[in-house]
Amino acid sequence: MECSNLITLNSIIEDSDNHSKSIEEAEALKGLFIIKPANKWIEEAKNRPIPKMLFSEFWHETELCILFADTNLGKSILAVQIADSISKGYPIRGFKLEASKQKVLYFDFELSDKQFEVRYSENYENHYRFSDNFQRVEIDSDADLPSGISFEYFLNQSLEKAIIETEARVLIIDNLTYLGNDNEKAKDALPLMKHLKALKRKHNLSILVLAHTPKRDSYKPISRNDIQGSKMLINFADSCFAIGESQKDKSLRYIKQIKQRNSEQVYDSENIIICEIVKLSNFLEFEFIDFGSENNHLKQIDNTEIEELENNILQLKQENPTMSDRKIAQQLGTNPMKVGRILKKSKV
Repeated sequence: MECSNLITLNSIIEDSDNHSKSIEEAEALKGLFIIKPANKWIEEAKNRPIPKMLFSEFWHETELCILFADTNLGKSILAVQIADSISKGYPIRGFKLEASKQKVLYFDFELSDKQFEVRYSENYENHYRFSDNFQRVEIDSDADLPSGISFEYFLNQSLEKAIIETEARVLIIDNLTYLGNDNEKAKDALPLMKHLKALKRKHNLSILVLAHTPKRDSYKPISRNDIQGSKMLINFADSCFAIGESQKDKSLRYIKQIKQRNSEQVYDSENIIICEIVKLSNFLEFEFIDFGSENNHLKQIDNTEIEELENNILQLKQENPTMSDRKIAQQLGTNPMKVGRILKKSKV
């Protein structure tokens, strides 16, 4: 009887605490905002675990992170390597992994299954063994699109369904262009990133999104301005890092931090990570080489090349007077501002 009374009393206390908490949460909601004393925010945050590293200081748990690079620099190769590392609980050599092994959903919108197979085998034999925690996802080309909704909406709906059914908390999306038609435009990037951020908060996810860069100026260090739709994408991301191609040795790649919130900037222009893409057996991967300065891997200014670029810009404009600075820049692998300066200087 005493035990029954005690249970009842505890239940009442618990119900009372939950009721008080509900009242507090309701009072904190002010339309679009949640308003609480700063000490209350800290008190609540103290009860949540400290985010652990998933890929050194580049990507932590519960972060929405962006990895961007130009085409064919190895974004997918590195992303699969990171997924493999997390799914097995083993760090990549030269990098840190603090989190325990866990399930990873890898949304592959780039490769077919045969293209994926050849990367992780020896000429379609002696296949690499991934952990069952590594779940690769493809678009079902035979799926019927429900009437009355857009492909993007159906894709986002299916994305959440996969999260719920697999109970995965780590997502890698390869790549961003399949989640929206024009995400390189700032106005279209905003709802896309808002949706991913909402999913992250709702399901306590860690999300890595791969994105392309337009043709960038290889004389300049990589910056947040190099990603398509940079302003909105970077603003909504918790962290961001990039892969660059070494102009000193085309077989080398370097990895650089662009934005971070859960750590200091460790891998800046003076401390990039230099890697080489290798396939020693049946696994295509980034192999850690060394640390270095980004400046040593940028294209060095050559007066002959500068003169040649200026001549090519002027020639293109003369042949196509209506061609925009942006189109000329894309064709010649430079940036629109430089094109504009050269045309203005030459009064074309």
